Amino acid sequence: MGDAPRTSLQGKRWLIINSDQLDHATSALVFSELEDVLVAVDHRGTEPVVGLWMRAVHLLLVNQNIDAASLQQQSGITKVIAEDSENITQYLW
Repeated sequence: MGDAPRTSLQGKRWLIINSDQLDHATSALVFSELEDVLVAVDHRGTEPVVGLWMRAVHLLLVNQNIDAASLQQQSGITKVIAEDSENITQYLW
């Protein structure tokens, strides 16, 4: 996203990030809401830790061994999917 994350998001429908990018995506998550950009996080490979970042996320992809329904209810994320093999772009709306 560089030095101008808000400008980078303008006109976009989705912001897709991996779990390892979350620590560095705070400004992008904030601006995504201001720019009406939906956020998808591919969190496979690591256990999701409940946090403030979840408030900006609309789609969360986790490993199959995670209870997606429970995580969705706990986090308030619109859609949580437990799937090991599919590409996250298949679940975007």
